[in-house]
Amino acid sequence: MDETLAEFFRRTILKIPMTEMMTILKTWNFLSENQLQTVNFRQRKESIVQDLVLLCEENRARLNDAAHLDIIYTQFHQHQKIWDVFQMSKRPGDNIDLFDMEEFKSSFKKILQRALKNVTVSFRDAEENSVWIRIAWGTQYKKPNQYKPAYVVYYSQTPYAFTSSSQLKSNLPLLGQALTVASKHHQIVKMDLRSRYLDSLKAIVFKQYNQSFETHNSTTSLQERSFGLDINMDSRIIHENKVEKERVQRVTQEIFGDYPQPRLEFAQYKLETKFKSDLNRGILAEREEPLRCLVKFSSPHLLEALKSLAPAGIADAPLSPLLTCIPNKGRNYFKIRDK
Repeated sequence: MDETLAEFFRRTILKIPMTEMMTILKTWNFLSENQLQTVNFRQRKESIVQDLVLLCEENRARLNDAAHLDIIYTQFHQHQKIWDVFQMSKRPGDNIDLFDMEEFKSSFKKILQRALKNVTVSFRDAEENSVWIRIAWGTQYKKPNQYKPAYVVYYSQTPYAFTSSSQLKSNLPLLGQALTVASKHHQIVKMDLRSRYLDSLKAIVFKQYNQSFETHNSTTSLQERSFGLDINMDSRIIHENKVEKERVQRVTQEIFGDYPQPRLEFAQYKLETKFKSDLNRGILAEREEPLRCLVKFSSPHLLEALKSLAPAGIADAPLSPLLTCIPNKGRNYFKIRDK
């Protein structure tokens, strides 16, 4: 094993938290149980990493083995990436082809390697007939940069692929071509949907967020606190508050449902509108250029935050469709223009 590969192993293992080290190494399944038992995991991390790299060298590890370890680490820490969603489509009248995952992998890899001399592609099968793809991009004159790879998650026999944002935007057309050809589609477009939470993006595009699974409704206590009733209140006020509370809860449930919301961190709205006035005077009245502004709502869990606004008394119910349509529209980037 040369120094470049040894350093790649060292850096990959070094970024794994000690609390996850054994779990990730066992999931990797490259080092045997007996080999792992020879490592003293109570010593300094640098020493642990060095021992593990020596074991990898003993097993004659290759670049693809290191790439697999990196994929597993990324699967455990997928929220550290920002994920974009791409949607593919077939031509009208195209037949549904039988899908073979091995054929997909082979075709995908060949397309990239024919177009670009220096690129490494690694695959790891995952749950629900999906495959994780790791791509280390190079150029015609530079070797692939193993420390800044792109990741693609593709679910077989679906038109959707999820990609981590890549610094090399120039390679997006090539990546799109490889996905469409390998999955036997005709066209690919980038959706206006992005998040750190891959599972939530998947739930949105596959319409899985409205399934009846067990939920812990975090808004209940907030609702109860917001509409707590004072026993000394006038009975008419109590009745009015109770009726309004029931209405707000009913409207909120109709819009959001009882299930947990997909996790998104923001929604962005670009507004472009012409100034309108019945009076033919003023600075803006004759302005040809439209007015533009950008509004961005952000939260660690935006949809749950929106769901709690009306029950908390912060906003009127129902909320604007521009805020509540995010899962149904499958987007969190919006452009609003005059009709």
